[in-house]
Amino acid sequence: MSEKDTNSLRYKDAGVDIDAGNAFVERIKPLVKRTSRTGADASLGGFGGFFDLKAAGYNDPILVAANDGVGTKLKIAIETGIHNTVGIDLVAMCVNDLIVQGAEPLLFLDYFATAQLDIDEGEQIIAGIVEGCQQAGCGLIGGETAELPGLYAKGDYDLAGFAVGAVERGQQLTGKDVAAGDIILGLASNGVHSNGFSLVRKVAEISGLSWNDPCPFASDMTLGEALLTPTRIYVRSVLAAIATGSVHGIAHITGGGLLENIPRILPKNMKAQLDRTNWQDCNSWSVPAVFDWIMTVGGVAPREMLRTFNCGIGMTVIVAANAAEKVTSILEEEGETVFQIGQIAEKEDDDEDVTFMGEDL
Repeated sequence: MSEKDTNSLRYKDAGVDIDAGNAFVERIKPLVKRTSRTGADASLGGFGGFFDLKAAGYNDPILVAANDGVGTKLKIAIETGIHNTVGIDLVAMCVNDLIVQGAEPLLFLDYFATAQLDIDEGEQIIAGIVEGCQQAGCGLIGGETAELPGLYAKGDYDLAGFAVGAVERGQQLTGKDVAAGDIILGLASNGVHSNGFSLVRKVAEISGLSWNDPCPFASDMTLGEALLTPTRIYVRSVLAAIATGSVHGIAHITGGGLLENIPRILPKNMKAQLDRTNWQDCNSWSVPAVFDWIMTVGGVAPREMLRTFNCGIGMTVIVAANAAEKVTSILEEEGETVFQIGQIAEKEDDDEDVTFMGEDL
């Protein structure tokens, strides 16, 4: 290469297209504007996004923040070319973590990193994020799109999300009020949600099925479409339940499943007793077919399933026994499928944090 050629290099020659990035921002501005809410105008282009807590109606708020990603579920999106749902997953994984603290999600920011920006593909991803923000009632006030050639393989991308919410001082949920005799309500999941996909992908490999093959556990869908069903966003329904004043604790059932997430909000002297005798026999909720497929094809033990996946319960809400019927009714009115899956009991020295009615789990 001559000295003249060397001196004429542009950023685009190194794999980063500034013009494409600017065109992408212009393309998604109308989408992002849909997430405007009181306190945030959800506009793009500045160095940061503003949020007015006073305008949003807060007097003495405590801020709550959460961040998360979509994980290797993205590999299925990339390999199938279905990009319009993983943005919902991204928002869900963050905002569902806020509401367990009693906080209303207010604002969201995304980080989208790729080897080379494909504007059409990126628009689909942002459209999913916008849909998630609309479901959660929070403003998409900014984000970052990064082209990182050499770090990501061609066609690959990653997503991270950052959500901030608020709760009035003294109204935050910490689990300190959870007591023996409280009822555990389980809110149905949409499927696998966005945890455990390294194992899911391994099971798919063992099965010999491709993502475009008919799904063995969901009619009229391909395997890829079924597994890309987005994470359920519980914000509106759970905030309505919290408003009753009868909710003592909430757990988002993500990585670690029921076995590791419920104990995160229990006092040290309390345990959760779940009404499940064994994998097939349950007094309160049925495990969706996708989990039976994972367990059977992968030869995954029941206890491993329960500490890896949500197994049909995406959120647990712990309430006073005399309020269980009222809170259930409110959650159902908000569109949730609700199961009474267990109760809280005092913990003996040798007890596990989560116990079952049966002996084989």
